[in-house]
Amino acid sequence: MKINETNRIGGVNPYQKQAEYRGDEVKKARQKDEVQISAAAKEMLTTSKLGNAERNERINELKQSVTSGTYHVEAGKIAEKLLPYLKE
Repeated sequence: MKINETNRIGGVNPYQKQAEYRGDEVKKARQKDEVQISAAAKEMLTTSKLGNAERNERINELKQSVTSGTYHVEAGKIAEKLLPYLKE
């Protein structure tokens, strides 16, 4: 006995469900992301803007001391700050 075209038995396409599943993924991918900023984060933004003038003043002082050559780096303080990271 000879059976021809065995791939047509039952008329089932095994790839059809997979194609439908991928179509759903494309629809999900088209959704847009949303970002919500909490009240605490908004407060942090406003407080950082208030201290911005003091920060700018400090930065200008550092720039002037570096350009004039009077900026001094304390190696001991740098080593103390780096030590915990180097121990890990």
